[in-house]
Amino acid sequence: MLFDIVLPSVISVVTIAIVWLYAKFETKIKSLFEEEKEFHIRDAVFLVITMGVMVTVIALIPQQAIMVLFLAAYSFILFLFTYIAVERWYFAVLPPIIFVALYIFSWSIILLNIFALLFVVFVSVYLGGFFSWKTVLVFAALITVMDVIQVFGTGFMVDAANKFIDLKLPVLIIGDTFPRQGKFVLGLGDIFLTGLLAVQATEKYNRKAGAISAVSVGLAFFLFEIIAFHYEEFARVFPATLVVVGGWLLGLGVYRIIKQKIAS
Repeated sequence: MLFDIVLPSVISVVTIAIVWLYAKFETKIKSLFEEEKEFHIRDAVFLVITMGVMVTVIALIPQQAIMVLFLAAYSFILFLFTYIAVERWYFAVLPPIIFVALYIFSWSIILLNIFALLFVVFVSVYLGGFFSWKTVLVFAALITVMDVIQVFGTGFMVDAANKFIDLKLPVLIIGDTFPRQGKFVLGLGDIFLTGLLAVQATEKYNRKAGAISAVSVGLAFFLFEIIAFHYEEFARVFPATLVVVGGWLLGLGVYRIIKQKIAS
C-alpha cells in the first residue's frame, strides 16, 4: 500500500503547537486591545470574501507585485508577533530584516518551509482568540465553499498557487513524501483553518479535544494521500479544506465518544 507519514505528521505537530502557543499568549494578545474584540458572523463572511478576492487578484496581477505585497505583509506580522513575545521594538525589527535578507540573498526550500510554518503559527495564534464557536463554524463552512469554487470553478486557486511556487514565497509548504517517493504542496490557508478549529475545540472543551482534532486532521490527510497516490489525476488539485473539515469533525466525534465512555 502506498502511503505518506510526513505531511500528516507536519499538520498534526504544527496544529498542536498552535494550540499550546495560543494558551500561552492568549492573555497577552487580548491585553493589546482596550476592549475585548471578537469576530461576529458578518466579520467571518467579510474575511472569507476578502480571501476569495485576494486569490483572484493574485491569480491576475504580475508576480513582482505579489512578491512586494507579500514581503511587506509577512514582515509586519513577523514584527508584530515578535513584539508581543519580547515587548522590545528594537528586538522585534530583527526577524523581518533577517527574513527579507534571506529571501533576497540566500533562499531555499528549507527556509521557505520554516518561514511558512512560522507565519501560519503566528497568524493562527494571533487570530484564534477573535473567533467564537459559532463564527468559526460559519468561517469553516464558507471558506470550504470558496475553496471548492476557486479550485474547480474558476481555477484561480491553482493559478495563485503556481505563482507562489514560482516566487518561492512562504505561503505554502513543499516537501518529500515518505516512504512513498513523491512531493506534496499544501497552502497555509489549510493549516490556518486546522489551527483555528483546534483552538476553538480547546476553548469549547479542553486541550485534549484540541489535540485529538489535530491528530484526526493529520489522519484525514493520511487517508486522503493514500487515495491520491492511486488516483493522481483526481487528487492533484483538490480543495484541501474538505479534508481539514472532515478530519476535524471526526476528531470531535472521537472526543465525544471517549468522554461518554469515561463518564459511564
